[in-house]
Amino acid sequence: MNTLKALIKRNTKLFFKDKGMFFASLITPLILLVLYGTFLSNVYEETFQESLKAAGATVTDKLINGCVGGQLVSSLLAVSCVTVAFCSNMVMVQDRVNGARRDLTISPVKSSTLAMSYYISTLLSTLLVCCIAAGVCLLYLAKVGWFLTVTDVLLLLLDVLLLSLFGTALSSIVNHFLSSQGQMSAVGTIISAGYGFICGAYMPISQFSKGIQHTVSFLPGTYGTSLLRNHVMRGTFEEMSHQNLPSQVVEAIKDSIDCNLYFFDNKVETCTMYLILVGAVVLLIVVYVLLNVLRGKKYK
Repeated sequence: MNTLKALIKRNTKLFFKDKGMFFASLITPLILLVLYGTFLSNVYEETFQESLKAAGATVTDKLINGCVGGQLVSSLLAVSCVTVAFCSNMVMVQDRVNGARRDLTISPVKSSTLAMSYYISTLLSTLLVCCIAAGVCLLYLAKVGWFLTVTDVLLLLLDVLLLSLFGTALSSIVNHFLSSQGQMSAVGTIISAGYGFICGAYMPISQFSKGIQHTVSFLPGTYGTSLLRNHVMRGTFEEMSHQNLPSQVVEAIKDSIDCNLYFFDNKVETCTMYLILVGAVVLLIVVYVLLNVLRGKKYK
């Protein structure tokens, strides 16, 4: 246990010591918030307005802004929890590049202990950045339209924790196979550009073709995005009901922005989404530890 603590401390210090890596991780969610608010807010607002117009319903501007803000915030956090994890996990790759990993591997330190030290230190760094991003997002919602309760905020933070666990596990497996700075940069670029689409953050899955919808329904990150959507926007949907919007209209809006997810036309309940996400985290961690144990035996 003391060895694990020492390695976690060592890896975490290395991450924060590299100011470029730390500030790149920290500023990424803030840049996304500005970009989302600048370019996507109008698209989301038009979508809501068209849905309400088709139903012959009207709501206050504050409610519309709250809906748009909730969709923006949930999209940003869903992407950041994974992309930031890949940035935070670069210490593992750097150790392999500069030879420190080989020195640690041939020492008496167990491969499983070394693997968990990288995982936990990456998780701590990722959570720090994502919690700061979540705080900024909550301030943004307070400005544009606040409909959250204390329970909603706590569930939002739980979602951030689970997605950070998932993102850290996924990045640990991917980065396990990287051995150069060039590979690290390439993977980071691919993840940053592509993950937001396949998890439904940039564009709702409901707007994809049926084939793509069925494919992405197998991906755990999809359910993480939906959980964030449900918890950030629960208050706005409740307010819609208070403003006498028909329940059919509210459900149609939920379908259009992936608050309601369907697995081959079967609605996925919230508790099932949690089970899928937690199960994926456990499975990925087990795979990651096994990969490190096998590599450790190879070196020894």
